[in-house]
Amino acid sequence: MRGRRHLGFVAAAATLLAAAPLSTIYDRWTWLVQCAVVVGLVAGTATLVRWWRGPVWAQGLGMLAALLFGLTWIFPSGEELLSLLPTPGTLTHFGSLVAASGEDMRSYGVPVQDLDSLLFLTAFGVGAVAIVVDLLTVGLRRPALAGLPMLAIYSVPVAVHVDSVSAVPFVIGAVGFLWLLAADNVDRVRHFGRRFTGDGRDVDVWEPSPLAAAGRRLAVIGVAVAVLLPLAVPGMTSGLLSQLNAGGGGDGNGPAGLGGSPGRINLFAQLSGELNRSEVRDMVRVTTDDPEPFYLRFAVADEFRRQGFVPRTPNGELVTARLPDPRDGGRANQGITRTEHQASVEVLDFVMPFLPVYAEPVTTRGVDGNWRYDPTMQVVYSNRASSKGRKYSFDYVRSEYSPQALAAAPSLQEGHSLRTLYTRVEESADVNALVARLTQGKRNDYERVRAIYDYFSRDNGFTYQLSTEGGTSGQDIVNFLTNKAGFCQQYAAAMTWLVREAGIPARVAFGFTNGNNRRENTYTLTNLNLHAWTEVYFSDIGWVPFDPTPAANVPGSLRSDYAPDPDRPDLPAPTTDTSAGPAADPSAGPEASAGPEEAFDGTSADGGGVIQDSGPSWPMYVVGVAVLLALLLTVPALRRVLLRRRRQVRAAAAATTLATVAGGGDATPGVARVVLSESELARARADAHAAWDELVDTLVDFRIRVDPAETPRTTADRLVREELSAGTAGEAVRLLGRAEERARYAREPLRHGPLDGALRSVRRELSAGADRRTRIMAATLPPSVLFRWRSAIMDLSAGFVGQTGRLRDYMLRWSPRRILASRPSR
Repeated sequence: MRGRRHLGFVAAAATLLAAAPLSTIYDRWTWLVQCAVVVGLVAGTATLVRWWRGPVWAQGLGMLAALLFGLTWIFPSGEELLSLLPTPGTLTHFGSLVAASGEDMRSYGVPVQDLDSLLFLTAFGVGAVAIVVDLLTVGLRRPALAGLPMLAIYSVPVAVHVDSVSAVPFVIGAVGFLWLLAADNVDRVRHFGRRFTGDGRDVDVWEPSPLAAAGRRLAVIGVAVAVLLPLAVPGMTSGLLSQLNAGGGGDGNGPAGLGGSPGRINLFAQLSGELNRSEVRDMVRVTTDDPEPFYLRFAVADEFRRQGFVPRTPNGELVTARLPDPRDGGRANQGITRTEHQASVEVLDFVMPFLPVYAEPVTTRGVDGNWRYDPTMQVVYSNRASSKGRKYSFDYVRSEYSPQALAAAPSLQEGHSLRTLYTRVEESADVNALVARLTQGKRNDYERVRAIYDYFSRDNGFTYQLSTEGGTSGQDIVNFLTNKAGFCQQYAAAMTWLVREAGIPARVAFGFTNGNNRRENTYTLTNLNLHAWTEVYFSDIGWVPFDPTPAANVPGSLRSDYAPDPDRPDLPAPTTDTSAGPAADPSAGPEASAGPEEAFDGTSADGGGVIQDSGPSWPMYVVGVAVLLALLLTVPALRRVLLRRRRQVRAAAAATTLATVAGGGDATPGVARVVLSESELARARADAHAAWDELVDTLVDFRIRVDPAETPRTTADRLVREELSAGTAGEAVRLLGRAEERARYAREPLRHGPLDGALRSVRRELSAGADRRTRIMAATLPPSVLFRWRSAIMDLSAGFVGQTGRLRDYMLRWSPRRILASRPSR
């Protein structure tokens, strides 16, 4: 018992060590303290139950209760009994935390601050893994299988991190797993006593046996492969190969690791996480000769999916080649001025597969061949390198637009590729009605965009607020249009959706505002200067930025003549004149835009279709988990039913073949003697064996003793004496016993009538004589099926151990120590 207690504490410690990779997700160590409390309660409860000689199922229930108690203590709802005992209100509170965790995972980037929802999910997950590891290690004595739930913890940082994850936390977790295997091996050695070598030498308990040593070597090799393989495979991380193939960035720094493709990054989560961070970090320093530059941008989200706006995977040429120049190709329009400027950037603490640049760069310097430029998205990206620590410079073209020039831009035709790609949104009757009201009477794209842009004003009830849900799905945007409280990513996503609904291409851009930290021509940009805005495409002009977020709440915000601040009292009207083009309409102005009385109230134009909050989604998850558990519990019963049906079908089919043997007491009067072929004899024996196997499984299901040393006839006689009556069931079991005995030992098998009827008769009487609990277990969790599965698992485990021993023997043949020892001494 002392050894089992020791192994239980080792299992708890190994679980905490396996959780070390989670340190790369959180900004603080609160999660570790909470996980340590939960795992300690679980391990202590398991130790107490084992001290009281409780069975394995009691250990599992005790640990589940300890986990529930620990979560209630750490994350109380305020409705607990005596401030400690959970109530239905506590479970409801836990469900709300789980529901909130999904939204928080989409809204915050790593490393994340202490959020109750994510901390609860972490403590619950680590506690559940601790329970499984304890049951596998101590209850079932299969510590090697404990690596599977530990692997579930390993997968979390790799799934949520944008950049590559340090190998140190994973090595710590691997050490915990190896410690668990070594502790189990020592416990087994102590259980069997002391060991001796072939020459009688006493072996110390810590000296490994050959099989245990081979197992540990394989474990070490497996851990090493698991850690080193991602470093060597491109695409999993920046990788060892990409570091060998890539040159420096011109600054003495190699490319920082980055996992995944630029198209897989959750830009909104990164933006929300940085804006909600308490401390301020300098991220980028940029120097430019532009006296009033627009925002420094690095990415766009231009594809709408169910979860919201996401970036497409960029595609472009090497950035070292000549980049597109907006001044080429006849794009010069009246009312548009384009000036060339220079800028140099130093990335301080910004880890992305994008390089921050101003819009429309034309040449770059100090950027190596790992980087490419997508002219459609206007982003510099890499599939193998990171932006952190980079120093580079570039020339770019600054474009400025007049309202008349934008109003003169013709609308894209239906079916145009850009219009098809950049106007896809989720269908919403309420949003359609709002866009129709805002754009009614507008005669060109610019006036429609301005009407939508002016709608996001303080007069219409919109306020800037960081402490709001950061999702950008269709439902999240509708909620923002209803609640009218959010920050830049909601403003940008909502305007992009409304502009797309008006049939005008639009996308969300990400970058930095100019901020307030300016020294001459140098701007130091922090995480609080991260920003999102909307870019709208105008035919023959290109992508034009519009920033709908209230300027007063954005440090370094910039407005222009064509998109002034809608909250300013001297809001200029987007007047147009005939010189701007035939599409200009001087009568249209901002007074046609939506006023406060047209604020979005969540109803459609006909007064119906009130938008309802979908409510928490955790009940659906609970129902889904319950249904899944119910389906899993039906697997043994279904397996038993199918096996019984197959055997009974064979027994019924065998009734058509009747064979008797001359002489002997088993011949039945009136039955003709039939000579069977070899194949018929083999099939008859198999049918008799199937009927006997079904009888044995029935006895196991109803917890009736089965003695493998007895002959079938002896087993049948014992059943008649102890369990069955001497009537129909007794004759049936004797018939099955004689059939199995003849199938085993006689030259020819014996068939006396249908065996399936005999099986049904025996099962009915055994079921009638069993108690209710036995009948329920026989129907739902048949012991015969569970026993067969356990035997199969043990056989597989034994086969694996045997294969490992043979592999070790083969490897020892080439051991240098053995080769040197076998050399004759001189």
